[in-house]
Amino acid sequence: MADKKFFFKQNPKSSAALVTLIVHLVFIVVAVSFVASEYILKEEQKFEAKPVERPKMTLKKLQVPVEVKKQQKPKLRKRIVVKPKINQPVPDIRIPEITGVKGGMGSGSGSQLGGAQGLGFSMPEFNIFGIRGKGEKIYFVLDATRAMMLDEIGGVRAYTIIKAEILRVISELPSTALFNVAVFDDFSTHQLFTALKPATEAHVAAAEDWLLPLNEAFDGMEEGDWGSRTLGHRKNELSDSMLFGVFQDPDYWYKGSMEAMKQQADTVFVFTTWWGNQRHAISERDEAWFNTAAGKRWEACYQKALVLLDKENAERAARGEPPRSIRREHAWDMNVAYFPDIERPPDPEFYFYTPADYIKTFLSVRNEFKASAAPLKSGVSRKSNKIDFSYNVVRFAKVNAEYDDYIDGRTERNFDELTRKCKGDYRSIAGLKMIQSSVKRPDQY
Repeated sequence: MADKKFFFKQNPKSSAALVTLIVHLVFIVVAVSFVASEYILKEEQKFEAKPVERPKMTLKKLQVPVEVKKQQKPKLRKRIVVKPKINQPVPDIRIPEITGVKGGMGSGSGSQLGGAQGLGFSMPEFNIFGIRGKGEKIYFVLDATRAMMLDEIGGVRAYTIIKAEILRVISELPSTALFNVAVFDDFSTHQLFTALKPATEAHVAAAEDWLLPLNEAFDGMEEGDWGSRTLGHRKNELSDSMLFGVFQDPDYWYKGSMEAMKQQADTVFVFTTWWGNQRHAISERDEAWFNTAAGKRWEACYQKALVLLDKENAERAARGEPPRSIRREHAWDMNVAYFPDIERPPDPEFYFYTPADYIKTFLSVRNEFKASAAPLKSGVSRKSNKIDFSYNVVRFAKVNAEYDDYIDGRTERNFDELTRKCKGDYRSIAGLKMIQSSVKRPDQY
């Protein structure tokens, strides 16, 4: 201890420096402790956003005053319905033929707008009795003979369905499509319009008024109340014989088909029961046969058949049914119906018209009656042998009937060949049930 005191005494300056150093160290330690505690304990600063005043724009008043009118209730107008005139004459306007368009600008019989001139804008498709059709100039040929009204086919009920299907297709055609209808019986052929007409509401209504009374049963109906005489009107009869090519004595659907070719229809539909007696005699009938025992029996049976027909029709009338559809004045039909096993008169030798005859004549007629606009083209119009149309046939046959080669065989073979070579289709339908099942809306029949 004495040594330490001696040291401070001997070195007073060193002692003072040492004390000063110690004091500074103590001061530094205290200061550092104060700063650290201040940093740790200092509260987190909070910032408040000062509201910023933005300049407000004053809206200017509209320079153009706007009047706001109150909504008024619409006034009801009286609708004036004008009944269109049917078959109104149209001025003859020539239109040059345009090639390269299927259906074309039409080359029809005459060059009237609303007549046979197609516009080339529509090619409607439809289905009738299972056959798909397509065209803008459509011609329907309907059989109204008593053969179509046979009980074995379906009678009046079946015929009503056939008419309704034709009218359905016509009503579903666009107004740009053209159509016409021909009806034939044993003695005459009538057509609805003198030329193809657009399927407008007025023309469709005209078709309904024309077809609906056809072969329609009614109270007090008599044997002769069949065929074209029951049409809505009979003013457009095809009185011209229309004999072309090899044809000398054609019947049934011949005139209607040729008229369709004259009017340049691109789609033809025929509704019939058989091919018909499409033939002409090339030899004389043996009239002496009628003086033989077989011939006298033929005449006697015909007189008996007339009595049987009267009796049957009286029974039908008592049941509220229409009379039997048969040609009373035709001995052949009467005897075959009531005496099927009777010996029949010998036929002369016939030339039977073939599908090839029809096709050749179809093309010839189309070329002959092409649109009169042809002279407006440069050069000479050449005849065409190209089939640019479709020919379709629906046959209504007897149900469960015994096969007859002359009726059934010729019908099936000839129609099948004719329609196939004319880019069409053929279908045979037998009996009422099959007719009902082949229509678009069977529930309404």
